[in-house]
Amino acid sequence: MSDDKDIVRIIRILQEKIEKEEESTFSKKVINEYRNPTNFGLIKNPDATGKINGSCGDTMKIDLKIKDDKISDIRFWTDGCGASIACGNMLTKMVIGKTMQDAYNITSKELLLELDGLPVEHQHCTILAINTLKKSLNNYKKREQSGK
Repeated sequence: MSDDKDIVRIIRILQEKIEKEEESTFSKKVINEYRNPTNFGLIKNPDATGKINGSCGDTMKIDLKIKDDKISDIRFWTDGCGASIACGNMLTKMVIGKTMQDAYNITSKELLLELDGLPVEHQHCTILAINTLKKSLNNYKKREQSGK
């Protein structure tokens, strides 16, 4: 029984250390976005999907539903780090309800500002999210042009 209490205490100490390190590295917005992602997952029968393998090894996928040229629903999935989750989630919140063109025009710099910044070594995650969104939008356009 004592061993179980020791293990729980060690886990608690490690978790506190991890949280302090996160808080010294990432903004409150970034931490909130990756700890509580609201749009993580997949859409059943999406109108478009885009998937990219990033230079860091992370993969991101974005599913879209489009209605009247606007993004009516969006979900993302990633096997990446907390920064990738934060970028994917924040981007989905930024583009929901926007026209396809307005969504396409969002830049990685705008996403970075919306997150209150990221450490330099994680800024590539904004590019991964933006490029995945653009791939989804391009795939939708291609599908529409082909009449499918």
